[in-house]
Amino acid sequence: MSVRKKPLVVVTRKLPDSIETRMRELFDARLNLDDTPLTRDQLTEAVRSADILVPTVTDQISEDVLKQADSKLKLIANFGNGVDNIDVTAAHARGITVTNTPKVLTEDTADMTMALILAVPRRLIEGASVLTDGRNWAGWSPTWMLGHRLGGKRLGIVGMGRIGQAVARRAHAFGLQIHYHNRKPVAPRIAEELGATYWESLDQMLARMDIISVNCPHTPATFHLLSARRLKLIRKDAYIVNTARGEVIDEETLTKLIEGGEIAGAGLDVFEHEPAVSPKLVRLAKAGKVTLLPHMGSATIEGRVEMGEKVIINIRTFLDNHKPPDRVLPSML
Repeated sequence: MSVRKKPLVVVTRKLPDSIETRMRELFDARLNLDDTPLTRDQLTEAVRSADILVPTVTDQISEDVLKQADSKLKLIANFGNGVDNIDVTAAHARGITVTNTPKVLTEDTADMTMALILAVPRRLIEGASVLTDGRNWAGWSPTWMLGHRLGGKRLGIVGMGRIGQAVARRAHAFGLQIHYHNRKPVAPRIAEELGATYWESLDQMLARMDIISVNCPHTPATFHLLSARRLKLIRKDAYIVNTARGEVIDEETLTKLIEGGEIAGAGLDVFEHEPAVSPKLVRLAKAGKVTLLPHMGSATIEGRVEMGEKVIINIRTFLDNHKPPDRVLPSML
């Protein structure tokens, strides 16, 4: 009796041990145990040799890379919610199915967004550094290290999807007034629950907010959604928080405006040219003007394991000749 050959699944980065173990049990899994990002040549070879590819946000699966694939590659099971690292249209044209891992990281990302919403106006990182950088702390003072109260401030959420709504619920509990811009208004019951005000015009909302939270995906339509022109609409005493994608904001202009005192500050977990971080932003962080995190928004053990489990479900469903539950089509982007 012949033994059915397991499909070759190439995983581009180190995943949680429990997920890698399960993949080895189910598939002929080629793992990346030292977690070194693949070079373009290595990624091209992976695309050429794999039956199924499991990439992450750090792997750019462009049309040029996909052209190298022979008839073996049938599924790209992305380890991540966003698929801006994959040319979905080119994959679809070549008969390659693309999946992602949605609805897993909503709460984790919303938690980190709320942490930055708290950290920036209250100067948490700046204050903590006084005790850890060897500086002499003279003790409490009535006028030292003053930040801004959150309660009563207006929060403008750009992108009111699952994560945006989760941020809104947290912010509402802190007494912030919820405003949002989205392609369309949320359901009336959600708007009522959050006391949320819908702005059809992003420009008008930006000009009136105390804090702006970017929670929309990166797509061709949202590249530099917060453009130089729009950033200049923001009030001088307002803050920007971004836990979505760096490409949504014109980072160079944002930096210049903060340097010039035209925007009060920012909390950034993502950057336009990751993993490179602008030296100007680093200087602003050292000066207490911005809070910078190294793309930690979804970095919880529970979240990463759930992502891996979704990847496995998508692969197994596909191999059983069914439509994977998290299939991504060009029309969805």
